[in-house]
Amino acid sequence: MSLQVIWSLFASHPAKLVNVLALLFACPGAWLLHATRRREQLAVGSVVAQGEQRGVDGRTLKMNRFFYRFGFGCLGVALLVSWISTKL
Repeated sequence: MSLQVIWSLFASHPAKLVNVLALLFACPGAWLLHATRRREQLAVGSVVAQGEQRGVDGRTLKMNRFFYRFGFGCLGVALLVSWISTKL
């Protein structure tokens, strides 16, 4: 596609393209939250199955916390961008 065609799409439908941008933030954020939750459940399940008393180590908890924050941050940015697109 030429640059003129892309620019004409943006000029005629700016809110739709901004919503596409919001979707590009929301999908990876939601996937990251889902994957982190699944990984957390599997880790707890393996600890219970092995019968260990200590639980999940601190590095795993810090990593999960970071991924939760990043995933919710992506969803927050997507919500903000989508809200901005309603003002266009």
